[in-house]
Amino acid sequence: MPEVMIMDNYDQVSLRGAEEILNQIKKKPDSVLGLATGGTPIGLYEKLVQSYQCGNVDLSAVTTFNLDEYLGLPAEHPQSYSYFMWKHLFSKVNIQKRNVHILPGIFDNEQKTIAHFEKKLKDCAGIDIQLLGIGTNGHIGFNEPSAHLTVGTHVVELADETVKSNSRFFNKIDDVPTKAITMGMGSIMNAKKIILLASGKSKAEAIYKTIEGRVSTDFPASFLQLHPNVKIIVDRDAASFLVGKGAHKISV
Repeated sequence: MPEVMIMDNYDQVSLRGAEEILNQIKKKPDSVLGLATGGTPIGLYEKLVQSYQCGNVDLSAVTTFNLDEYLGLPAEHPQSYSYFMWKHLFSKVNIQKRNVHILPGIFDNEQKTIAHFEKKLKDCAGIDIQLLGIGTNGHIGFNEPSAHLTVGTHVVELADETVKSNSRFFNKIDDVPTKAITMGMGSIMNAKKIILLASGKSKAEAIYKTIEGRVSTDFPASFLQLHPNVKIIVDRDAASFLVGKGAHKISV
């Protein structure tokens, strides 16, 4: 079952999450990191950049794999996840471009694109620490609620709730891509350690279901209950459904 850490606010969530990543890199300089995008991890990436600028971490031997990318967006599009990662992290630290792996949003051959990404993952012997956010409907990566979940990398139709939630990053909802390519649940669950960050009352129900709900494909994050090494780091608002309900292994 996941360990839950309740922090005072978003800044503390970001700091604690960054400490997990930094400790991993210091322990193993050639660590393989699984990275996430969206509003939640921005603070963590800022902490990593600050640590690098202070000379406290070296990312030159680190390899990264990003969870997902919007289908149809080129890497240079301001709302692509490739653009996001270079803006918030990669361009500000000494990571080697050859060690960065982000799924493309545009490709000629879906099967070959997926096979190439999966081979890179296999060649690296899996992910040492996987960073996750969570959707209000329980999606992790872009693994949406479904009758079944896909093990490997795949193209997915985004749920209406996800499109609506992500529309805040676009000029209008019609601009939001309705499909994405995402790392599958198998690759996520194969990570040696998983760190999930959440902040705000809008995530409170999702966090409660992740930890205390029934394990079901209808709520993909619930599968984290089955992983042997998961740490969920939340602020008090995101933890509001947990407090007083006897949630498992809470640290404050």
